[in-house]
Amino acid sequence: MALRRKRTMHYRRAPVEIEHTAFYAYLVAYNDAMAVRGYSPRTLHRRESDIRRFVGWCDERGLTRPQDVTKPILERYQKHLYTYRQVNGEPLSAASQNHYLTSVRQLFKWLTRENHLLYNPASELVIIQNRTRLPVVLSIEEVERLMQQPDLRTLPGLRDRALLECLYSTGVRRSELCALTLGDVSLSRGTLLVRQGKGNKDRLLPVGQRAVYWISRYLDMVRPELLLGIKEQTLFLNDYGEPFRDTKLGDRVKRYMKHAGIDAKGSCHLLRHACATHMLENGAELRYLQAMLGHADARATQLYTHVSIRKLAEIHALTHPAKLTGREPIDLGEPT
Repeated sequence: MALRRKRTMHYRRAPVEIEHTAFYAYLVAYNDAMAVRGYSPRTLHRRESDIRRFVGWCDERGLTRPQDVTKPILERYQKHLYTYRQVNGEPLSAASQNHYLTSVRQLFKWLTRENHLLYNPASELVIIQNRTRLPVVLSIEEVERLMQQPDLRTLPGLRDRALLECLYSTGVRRSELCALTLGDVSLSRGTLLVRQGKGNKDRLLPVGQRAVYWISRYLDMVRPELLLGIKEQTLFLNDYGEPFRDTKLGDRVKRYMKHAGIDAKGSCHLLRHACATHMLENGAELRYLQAMLGHADARATQLYTHVSIRKLAEIHALTHPAKLTGREPIDLGEPT
């Protein structure tokens, strides 16, 4: 069960260079102001990336100052996002387009409030109608088949089984799981503490007995072999003894899903959906699921009532008057 380590290679997308524009000083001041207001570093990084994307687009058109941007310019950028095609040839989803536009709108709202602009050119920008889609939900059988994919004869396999069990048992997001530390998990109490999750909020979650078992095995047998420095407190370590990057974790889970014959878009989030839906079908109340998933808006949790088809089918069978009693004459002949 020895683990072969290789030199770590990190590949990150280079940020759009805007330091030469007049936008940059405003962006730095904006980030400082948002940090003071309590926004998490992850949120600030995401917003800065979105804003750099917009400023880079402006720079290509000779627009280097916020004062150069007008409502028609922003509408042209919105059209650019609509017509943009990714490397795989696919367009940006409505959610992604709104994601980029919202960060730009927040910047111009701040610029106007701080009197850097006389008026807000983004105030009347119409956001794209985002169609709500029901999430794909794995069946209990599919989840169990997924759990059987890691090779338990190896150290990575034991760790990956613990990862999968933790994702399914608690419904945490992949970024939240990557950020877990040793002090965040209490196996004796069966709890897991998510620190500064989405919305910069903490929440305490229960961990099921099966997940506790596999996490315990990982801590006893695997993590000591992966650990490179005694100061490292991250709970789940990759093959190089480092914290997982959320994208790499998603790729790993996706491979297991393919091996399990699960052809569905997504990876870690599918286990989050499965956790919520299966609990709902077994009688969990929405208010408890909302607290567990960390949803600020109850409408986000109510989405799972639309995908919980098993409970709906049971109610339909009990209450719908059109039932096959066995006394009806059934003619299976050719239609006339």
